Amino acid sequence: MSAHQRVADRDDALRFRIDLGYDGTDFHGWARQPGERTVEGAFHEAVNLVIGPDAHVRLVVAGRTDAGVHARAQVAHLDIAGQHRLLPYGRDVDVLAKVLTRKLRGALARHPDIAIHSVVPAEPGFDARFSATGREYAYRIADNLAIVDPIRRRDTLRVNVALDERQMDLMARAQVGFHDWAAFCKPRPGATTLRTLTEFSWRREDDGVLVASIAADAFCHNMVRYLVGASVAVGRGRISAADVDVIRESREHALAVVVVPPHGLTMMGVTYPSSPAELSAQAERSRARRVAGLGVDDDE
Repeated sequence: MSAHQRVADRDDALRFRIDLGYDGTDFHGWARQPGERTVEGAFHEAVNLVIGPDAHVRLVVAGRTDAGVHARAQVAHLDIAGQHRLLPYGRDVDVLAKVLTRKLRGALARHPDIAIHSVVPAEPGFDARFSATGREYAYRIADNLAIVDPIRRRDTLRVNVALDERQMDLMARAQVGFHDWAAFCKPRPGATTLRTLTEFSWRREDDGVLVASIAADAFCHNMVRYLVGASVAVGRGRISAADVDVIRESREHALAVVVVPPHGLTMMGVTYPSSPAELSAQAERSRARRVAGLGVDDDE
């Protein structure tokens, strides 16, 4: 049993659900890395300031975003146990959640590119990562200089040629389902590339920007950005929708498909079961899949 798991299993452990968002531009991704500014690192600094150095804490996120990727609706859970600075406020978890919200927002004031939407007591069985049944992302592309909005430059990719959104959408919708996505993932030793894509579509917004909506039970590393890269190749006429099917079934990367830059990608939401029993059951299934080598890691 890991040290992190021991925190959650303590009799005095408290678990809170944290809903948050962030502009990923100036972060080196979610996960803590030595010498790099990361969202998790900023959060841990704030938690340590609020909770104190003698507490036992564990922070778990639904999906670890890459450097430059944004989140409008990220979800994490925080376990707190031991001697912490919330003890004087009692054991009423609703009161503690309000105190934690206020104090964490204050501690994160030096990071204006992170916003805490809410902190609430976690439902029984809730695990931000393993209870999740799906993750949703959006990717924005401006393919016409006349519609480029400099205010949205941090979350919108510019391309210098008009894209055929109809062909892109037809290709995208054809990808929905359970597949081996090895051709559209950055490989990781021992990690599976089997995923169920539940939504993939393209639409042109009123301002002319192309937006992809893409959702899956989980994503392997860089999967969304490779699929968007395939969409751009189709939109430019370099490959056909049928070619994308062939590439997917080959399970090998194709030179015509490149991973697009991260800044156009935003995490839009995480879905969970509606009842505590279903939350717990989903978490157990996800953990079992991970132990069996079928993996549930979500990395974008």
